[in-house]
This record gives sequence, structure tokens and C-alpha cells, in this order.
Amino acid sequence: MDDNEFQLEAPFKPTGDQPTAIAQLVAGLKSEQQFQTLLGATGTGKTFTIAATIAQHQKPTLVLAHNKTLAAQLCNELRQFFPHNAVEYFVSYYDYYQPEAYIAVSDTFIEKASAINDEIDMLRHSATRSLFEHRHVIVVASISCIYGLGTPAEYLKAAIPLKVGMEIDQREMLKQLVSVQYSRNDIELKRGNFRVRGDVVEIGPAYEDRIVRVEFFGDEIEAIRYVDPVTGEILHTVGGLNIYPARHFVTPEDTLQDACNDIDDELKKRIVELETNGKLIEAQRIDQRTRYDLEMLREVGFCNGVENYSRHLARRNAGDPPECLLDYFDDDWLLVVDESHVTVPQIRGMYNGDRARKTVLIDHGFRLPSAADNRPLKADEFWEKVNQCIFVSATPGVWEIELSEDR
Repeated sequence: MDDNEFQLEAPFKPTGDQPTAIAQLVAGLKSEQQFQTLLGATGTGKTFTIAATIAQHQKPTLVLAHNKTLAAQLCNELRQFFPHNAVEYFVSYYDYYQPEAYIAVSDTFIEKASAINDEIDMLRHSATRSLFEHRHVIVVASISCIYGLGTPAEYLKAAIPLKVGMEIDQREMLKQLVSVQYSRNDIELKRGNFRVRGDVVEIGPAYEDRIVRVEFFGDEIEAIRYVDPVTGEILHTVGGLNIYPARHFVTPEDTLQDACNDIDDELKKRIVELETNGKLIEAQRIDQRTRYDLEMLREVGFCNGVENYSRHLARRNAGDPPECLLDYFDDDWLLVVDESHVTVPQIRGMYNGDRARKTVLIDHGFRLPSAADNRPLKADEFWEKVNQCIFVSATPGVWEIELSEDR
């Protein structure tokens, strides 16, 4: 994959109003206009116009769509336009998701239930890996990208660098793999697993469907190869690579202990607060639930609903916005909001719905108050992270048009 620049390939050239639109959009980006709107009816080639603009602008780009289906369509089109560059797909990895909730009227608690799509999880990891390793990347995402994703700095710091000729004890390497959430499985090698066969360690990276085979000679890495997971055929040999964590939420052991201590302190204060207000059942409930989670965190570094403790694990202050996919981009990137008349209201609405559900859980002792900070970005927090943006729509809203200095 060539990462020198975006290389647009298309069987046709811009026609009609497209050359003018491309020129105006590129000029607006060069003059550092923050917002622009591309107005065009369905079927007029807005995606090609955006692709041509990206090719001239040469900056990493996030394309935001309002649902998975539209995101997949855009991703496939952009991959055809940019076959030599990284075009990634980042959407919610849940095939089914029932969030944790409490219905006070009927005293009904609904446990979180979900089914994760393994392939989409792989594509999410592939997107963040590409943002670290390539400058010219396009990520097509749904609104799920505004939810917390773990700290980019910790994720990058936890990556395991491997190079041919590097001296490392095999057992030490296995410990490092376990520390970044990989599991040993000598029978079936899947994503997020590794296995050992003598002087060979085979790893199923979380972000691709190929196997990485690391061959040792004593304590020295003799070869690193990509292998087909089905046939075992060697695809190609590399001089070095990074193994990124199997999960986006990575917490160093010392940080985990500090976080557990903070959770314990918050729990004690919350119990006193609930008991003072005569909420004895709620106090008992939060004490039992949180102490169980703390024991799991301290023993295995993970618990069900661990995301509800993300503020402590990420060492954020109360009220601070979570770090999300946007933070994996560098400071100079482009946002394209497709079907902006639908997508922009979604950005505004995500926080309010999440907050209402969490407040009920907190009030009735199911979660600590810090769980409220496991949330999507507020609309103003989202737009503060945006450097430059192009809205794309056949029927743009008044808000987008008013923001755009040149349309």
C-alpha cells in the first residue's frame, strides 16, 4: 500500500458542475474555511466530487454517515476511487444491543445484552491501526464514532514492536501479548489469540484476518511472516511490524490499581450519600455491585460493564469528554458529513438519550455517578474537535448553510 499521497483512480473525469464544485471546495480548504456545504441532488456525483476534493487536499479524512448501510456503500465507493490507499470502515460492532436500563414504575432492571460482529470489530481495529501507521487514510464511520474508544496514547504505547534480529525472550513476548488482552489458544487460532509451537509463535492480530508468524532462533527473532489462516501458505515476509492491543481500552497495571482505589473512594462517598437520604436499598445495591466489579478488575483486569468505570480507568476528571475515534486523527484532518440534514441532528441527540438512561441507573443504585461520564460526545464537544468540515446533502439544513461561508 502506497502512503505517499492519495491517488484517485476513476474511469471518468469531472463533468457538468463538478469541476467548479471541486475547485471551490479545494479553494475553501486552502483558505482555511472551517465549514462548507456541497449541495447536489441524488445521483449527481457528490461522492466522486468529494473523492476528487480529498485527492487534492491530501489530508486524513473522516466521512460521517447516519447509518451502517450508507457507510458501507460510501466505503466501497471510496475504495474503488482510492485502491492504493487505506480506506477504512468504522461502525458499531453490535449486531444486537440492549443497553442496561431500569424501569422504576415496574421495578424492572434490564441487563445489558449484546451480540458482537467479529468482522466489524476487526475493521474497527484496522481503522485505528491505519491512523497510526499511515498519513493518507480515509475512515468512513457512523455516529458510533463519538462514543468513548480508549486513550490513543495508551493504545499506541501498548503496541508490541517486533523486528527481525531483535533479541527478546519468547516467554517475555508471551507476557506482553497477554498484557494487551491477547489469549493463548494452541488449538484454534482466531483474532485476539496466539499459540506457541516450539520456536514459532503465531498471532491472530485483532485488526486483520491474516496470521503473523514469528520465528525464533534462541532468543533472536529470525523471521516474521504473514500466513494464510486457512491454507498455512506464507503470503509474504516483513522486516518488522507492531502488534496492537486486542481491545481499544488498554489500562497499564499501575493505572488500573490507582483507578480501583478511586472507584473504591467514590463508592464509599456514594453509600454515605444514599444512606443519608434514606435510600438504604440503593446503598446496599451499589455496594454489592461495585465491590464485585472491583474484585474482578483487580484479579483479571476486566469486568462486565467495565466501560462504566472508563472515567477512572482513563484518569479523566468529572465531566471531561471521552476520547473517541476523532482523537486518533492528528491535528490537521478533514470531516465530511454525508446526508448532513440527517446526520447532524443525530450528533445532537446521542448525548441526551444516553444521559436520561444513565441518570435513572445512578439514582437507583445500579451505577456510580461516574458512569455518567461513559457517554458520547456532546454536540459542542464534537464540533470543537473538528478542524475543517464539508457538509454533503441534497437538502441541507439551515444550520449547515448558515455555518458555511461559501457554498
